[in-house]
Amino acid sequence: MDYILPLILCIGLALALTPLVKKFAIQIGAVDQPNARKVHQKVMPRLGGLAIYISFLIGFVIFKPVGTESWPLFIGATLIVALGVVDDRFELPAKMKFLGQLVAAIVTVIGGMQIDFIVIPFADRIEFGVFAIPFTILWIVAITNAINLIDGLDGLAAGVSSIALITIASMAVTMGNIFVAILALLLLGSTLGFLWYNFHPAKIFMGDTGSMFLGYMISVLSIVGLFKNVTFFSLIIPIVILGVPILDTTFAIIRRIVQKKPLSAPDKYHLHHCLINLGFSHRQTVTAIYALSALFGLAAILFTRTTLWGSTVMLVLLLILIELIVEVTGLISKSYRPLLNLMASKEK
Repeated sequence: MDYILPLILCIGLALALTPLVKKFAIQIGAVDQPNARKVHQKVMPRLGGLAIYISFLIGFVIFKPVGTESWPLFIGATLIVALGVVDDRFELPAKMKFLGQLVAAIVTVIGGMQIDFIVIPFADRIEFGVFAIPFTILWIVAITNAINLIDGLDGLAAGVSSIALITIASMAVTMGNIFVAILALLLLGSTLGFLWYNFHPAKIFMGDTGSMFLGYMISVLSIVGLFKNVTFFSLIIPIVILGVPILDTTFAIIRRIVQKKPLSAPDKYHLHHCLINLGFSHRQTVTAIYALSALFGLAAILFTRTTLWGSTVMLVLLLILIELIVEVTGLISKSYRPLLNLMASKEK
């Protein structure tokens, strides 16, 4: 019950608060206009992330999970939410959003939340020393933007984040990290309650307020609950849990470099766009990405349950799967198909 009650409470809070936030978003003009790059065809209220944030905040005040990382986490989260609210209303330039994310990450690090070391297979523990600060800032900003980038279809970012939070909460419980487990469950409940209104056809979008808040929180929870877990895969586990957003963001960067476009240039070749181009419907695309996220989450849990060699084999299989996904969907380009071409040539 100690774990179920925070989840149920925040689901109920988000269910009650989201319609109120929807009315508020419409009143202040925080709406998303359709354009050639977006999938939706009508004006939609955004700012739904505010309901997630408030639900989570109320849940935290009620259950009061004990942890030394509370104050830097909440200051950073509040800065991120404030940035998102302003962006959802006025659409800030990309550079200004990046600067705000950087400030939130720096505040978090100043508060003592750092990735001090990692453990990788077939190597000793690697201490970062003075590089702990820039590495942590890079992680927080990168994951914040990764969740933000996949927020392109109804329910996509909320669903993928929920699956990641389920994985993080499960691993935190098994490791005895009650603080991270309760935080993850509070955030999971808040996100699931919002998802009721956000799944296709959505009644409200989470906006940058929600996607950046979820990205920030997931990045910080992984720092506290996963990177500090001394296993031979402490670096790989959080990356695998966030496999879908990291995959999409990484290949978006590669794609823009190959096409000689600015890294901040928007396009319609993210994973969800590519699946729709292959003929998947809106719901089928979201469901397929949910399934892929769940597969990555399961793999992350199995990494902590198997031997070093077993984990290594799993990692190789995941890398092959990622390469096949990239080639089939055309995440880099439609002509990039080395593995598929190799398989075809061997069949001949």
